[in-house]
Amino acid sequence: NVLKVFLENGQIKSFTFDGRTTVKDVMVTLQDRLSLRHIEHFALVLEYSSPEQSHRFLLLQDKQPLAHVVQRTHYHGMKCLFRVSFFPKDPVELLHRDPAAFEYLYIQVG
Repeated sequence: NVLKVFLENGQIKSFTFDGRTTVKDVMVTLQDRLSLRHIEHFALVLEYSSPEQSHRFLLLQDKQPLAHVVQRTHYHGMKCLFRVSFFPKDPVELLHRDPAAFEYLYIQVG
C-alpha cells in the first residue's frame, strides 16, 4: 500500500503504510523530509475536478486512516497534495522561525 503525495516543487513523495498509519504520520514524515520546523500552516488535501468547478480541495484530518485516503484517491480520481491550509498572520515571522516553511509557502502563493 502506497500513497503518493504531490509537492508544489514538482516532486512526488511516496509513503508505504499499514492499517494504523494516519494522515498525521505522513505529515510528520513530510516535515522531516522537507526540513520544516513548523507545519501548522500546512495540510494534506485531496484535489479533484468537478463538472461545476475546475478544481476542488478536500482538507484531510490528522486522525484519518491513510488506507481510507488512498481508497478515495484511486476510486475517485483524486490527487493527494501537501499544501498551505491557512496563511500565517505574519509571514515575516514565519520567515524568521522557519525559512524552509516560508519558502514552501512562497512557492504556492508566488
